[in-house]
Amino acid sequence: MDAHLAFRGVGGPHLHLGVCGSVAAYRALDLVRQWQDAGVSVSATLTPSAQKFVTPLTFAALGAAPVYTAPFDDPQAPSPFAHLEPGQVAQALVIAPASAATIARLAQGQADELLACQALAFRGKAVIAPAMNPAMWSHPATQANIATLRERGCAVVEPGCGRTACGEEGQGRLADLREIYLAGLRALAPQDMEGIRVMVTLGPTREHWDGLRFWTNPSTGTMGAAVAVAAWLRGARVEAVCGPGTPWLPAGIARHNVGSARHMLEAAASVWPQCDAGVFTAAVADFSPVPPAQGGDKKFKKSDAPDGFDVHFAPNPDILKTLAADRRPEQKVVGFAAESQNLEDSVRGKLVSKKADMIVGNLLQDGFGTADNTVFVADASGREERWAHLSKTDVAWRLLSWLLSR
Repeated sequence: MDAHLAFRGVGGPHLHLGVCGSVAAYRALDLVRQWQDAGVSVSATLTPSAQKFVTPLTFAALGAAPVYTAPFDDPQAPSPFAHLEPGQVAQALVIAPASAATIARLAQGQADELLACQALAFRGKAVIAPAMNPAMWSHPATQANIATLRERGCAVVEPGCGRTACGEEGQGRLADLREIYLAGLRALAPQDMEGIRVMVTLGPTREHWDGLRFWTNPSTGTMGAAVAVAAWLRGARVEAVCGPGTPWLPAGIARHNVGSARHMLEAAASVWPQCDAGVFTAAVADFSPVPPAQGGDKKFKKSDAPDGFDVHFAPNPDILKTLAADRRPEQKVVGFAAESQNLEDSVRGKLVSKKADMIVGNLLQDGFGTADNTVFVADASGREERWAHLSKTDVAWRLLSWLLSR
């Protein structure tokens, strides 16, 4: 699991997984493990068609419990009320893969199979991830059924494009498992950021000196990606301004890819006026090299400077300070600071100089290129805390909860 997606204990403790007949049914096993790693208990229902592709025992062996297969004729059935139980104990229902037949049943309210009965009796949040032949997916009947389910509040993780099991090309294959995994977590998570629009800057910037070489830093963007995903899981509308090499983000997050510090400032400034909060995690280069005389779009050759040369650096704009100075009173600003020494004094100083509501600081050895983070947090009200050896997803979750409490 990618470090910025490894959330744990973010919401409801129980999820019910429905698996329909599809070659992609075996991939649902990975989803069971991923949700379990996130601290979620998983039960499952396999339709009769799904059992042609994967067995109930396989799900049970991975820890899914109970595993339902038939409503009445199975002597090993865990309960005579198998058609009702998921709705009584689970906080979210995810059907992945969802076949065209099951989607039609759900849209029409038919209850002629166990999974369809469970869905009809389920009052929590529902997610479907279709997988089928591209012609079946694009058929007007399927699209009408999908539209009906969306109108009823069902979240749809649309199928991906590419080659399907039957050999055809098009949209129909099961979506990226990361999308489905996160959709399940979002259905379990508190939607306490619904209606809030958050901008997150993340990753490094690249300051080009010629057409080939650039000045940068080793930031991976993992911390910022964790903040962006955490905000999205909690219902926020997220605008992510991403430097080079930053991690994958779910389709529900608006991604703006940038290169240099000036490019990042331009992209951030374009979305900042519509946002309620900005979280500035990006490791922006403070300086950029001045291109050589022949122009920055060409390669500077060794023969052009046989005796060596000097590089002049010019200061870059301060993105956090610039946008914090140009905000509405109700907009909230959170900055990040990476330091090599005097962390707490530096954080307190930047809280004032940047005019931020909160600064999150870490020493270089505690945050760059590591799976976890140790941070010192201070806000404008005088509150200060040190969070030691937390995963970056835990830091992100705590940060957003702190921001909501202000």
